[in-house]
Amino acid sequence: MKPDPGCIFCQIARGEVPSTVIERHPHMVAIRDVNPQAPDHVLVFPTDHIASLDECDDTDMLGQLLYLARQVARTVHIDHGGYRVVINHGDHGGQTVPHLHLHVLGGRRMKWPPG
Repeated sequence: MKPDPGCIFCQIARGEVPSTVIERHPHMVAIRDVNPQAPDHVLVFPTDHIASLDECDDTDMLGQLLYLARQVARTVHIDHGGYRVVINHGDHGGQTVPHLHLHVLGGRRMKWPPG
């Protein structure tokens, strides 16, 4: 899929909107969340516009996103204490930006149930 000119994550991926980049790869990027829900909160998303998990049929891309989430946890040093990876889907799932993205949260003990 092509980038969506009105999508904030597509704009970040193109460098049009400033962000704190943790890692950048040819087809995905990891940035600090501007509204963190944990001491460390990083978003990992594809540079191509994919609206949600339900719209992604690319199993290689999904695997690469998870792999990058693991790398990000190591980069921000939350891998030893533990971290959470979350994908929200749709209104009831809490997805607020219609672009597939993973939340990597850590730096504190997570509670269960989450919501």
